[in-house]
Amino acid sequence: MALKVAIVGLPNVGKSTLFNALTETAAAQAANYPFCTIEPNVGDVAVPEPRLEALAKVAGSKEIIPARINFVDVAGLVRGASKGEGLGNQFLANIRDCDAVAFVARCFEDGDVTHVEGRVDPIADLEIIELELMLADLESLEKRLPSLEKKAKAGGDKEAAKTVELINLALAELREGRPARLAHAKVAKEDDKAWWMLQLLTALPAIYVCNVDEGSAATGNSLSDKVAARAAADGAKAVVISAKIEAEIALLDPAERAEFLETLDLREPGLNKLIREAYGLLGLQTYFTVGPKETRAWTIPIGATAPQAAAVIHTDFEKGFIRAETIAFDDYVRLNGESGARDAGKLRAEGKTYLVKDGDVLHFLFNG
Repeated sequence: MALKVAIVGLPNVGKSTLFNALTETAAAQAANYPFCTIEPNVGDVAVPEPRLEALAKVAGSKEIIPARINFVDVAGLVRGASKGEGLGNQFLANIRDCDAVAFVARCFEDGDVTHVEGRVDPIADLEIIELELMLADLESLEKRLPSLEKKAKAGGDKEAAKTVELINLALAELREGRPARLAHAKVAKEDDKAWWMLQLLTALPAIYVCNVDEGSAATGNSLSDKVAARAAADGAKAVVISAKIEAEIALLDPAERAEFLETLDLREPGLNKLIREAYGLLGLQTYFTVGPKETRAWTIPIGATAPQAAAVIHTDFEKGFIRAETIAFDDYVRLNGESGARDAGKLRAEGKTYLVKDGDVLHFLFNG
């Protein structure tokens, strides 16, 4: 299942421009990197992965299949969204369904673009967004807490008692005006699943997207610097992007795109930076399967074992796992594929405890 990131922001901060630019850029990259609309506000984007081309060239693959990431353009955020203003509940439901949230903050001055609050202040924008999410989380938890406390005390329900404990951890942060994600560090590993079942909006990993003017795309500016500092304090990540530049990139063919980026002193499109931050924030990495039919990228958590990596292809691969034949990306390309890696002793047979590394080329053997 594709990683899903909500793009959230106040009106006129560049949120929808960024969404449209990112998804259109993905459409323009190549036939192997398509974009399609799942719903009117969801863009299914191929994860940029240059290693795929190198692997496919060595293997003579007929098809390249990248990993996917979904960007959700969340509409309806205004003051009072937590109480049903704007699109209210729809806005909240769209975020709950995501793996991470990208908060777009306006970090540019433009007299022709009116700000809904009548000023350009990215920190104030972020505070409005975060407040609405925190109020929604507070209301949700405070409604659930009394019945759970009663159940835990009267019936000795251990599951209810654990949920009460986790709710109180979150409430301790929320009542002090801080996002629930700051409480996650206090959650025991064995309670992680129960923590995420609380479905807290402010527990989701966050990326602060600083939408800057064209001249600040490479370096950022004083406004984006403030957002970066705020992100660090909130346990989030920050990335600088110019939605205007991304929109221009979307109109170019691949050959022109690199030249255009170079003139702006940019190494890569904003999509790449945003996806890389999302992967890092969620602790994700990529492995590959390679053959004459297709070369494909798969997304797994850092620290996943070989059987767990096999499960993203099919659950039967994990159940009947025997071993994984493993070649590092660099060795696969340098030695011209599987046979060369085998001859050079760079193809390894790994068992159930092997921790997959980013860039591994894997072939799974299993009992069907």
